[in-house]
Amino acid sequence: MKRRRFLECGGAFAAVAGTPALAHKAPPFVMPEEYLPTEVSISADLGVGEIHVLPNKFKLYWTLPDQKAIRYTVGVGRPGLYHSGEYTVGAKREWPSWTPTDEMIERDPEAYEKFADGMPGGLSNPLGARALYLFDANGRDTYLRIHGTNNPRTIGRAVSNGCARLTNEHIKELYEKVPLGTRVFLYQQGTA
Repeated sequence: MKRRRFLECGGAFAAVAGTPALAHKAPPFVMPEEYLPTEVSISADLGVGEIHVLPNKFKLYWTLPDQKAIRYTVGVGRPGLYHSGEYTVGAKREWPSWTPTDEMIERDPEAYEKFADGMPGGLSNPLGARALYLFDANGRDTYLRIHGTNNPRTIGRAVSNGCARLTNEHIKELYEKVPLGTRVFLYQQGTA
């Protein structure tokens, strides 16, 4: 008979066949110091209170007065799933629920079909602790988000389905600064 181990998932328990849990335990994630939010000088004369995401550098800038910004390290969308453009923060949510898009389910039904009816907010939710919802010029939700993550190892990588992600700690900080209506610029991948 196979040994079974039990994993706690949001208060419910699920049995998973396999080896003891310690055999697969990843070492704790330590955020590299260069990934921490940092106030920096910027050479561009950008509007104050804007978000600028440079996907090839995995950086998000929250602009401040006097050509300064707070620089965050982010994870971004995989090539072909990232959408550059100008957006507006049209909604904000704490511990947001998540539902994969039809395109996500079509691309990878094994990973996403089980969540077709959605997932409530919480620690296991891929949107993390906070989300900024990006709307287009016509005021429509684009389904692009700047959000937290339950997997901080994805920061500094192009692995998502199109969104920019920060650690939960960093999105909580940014979320408090960003009002509705904030302009967001997602630059093209491969450009500075």
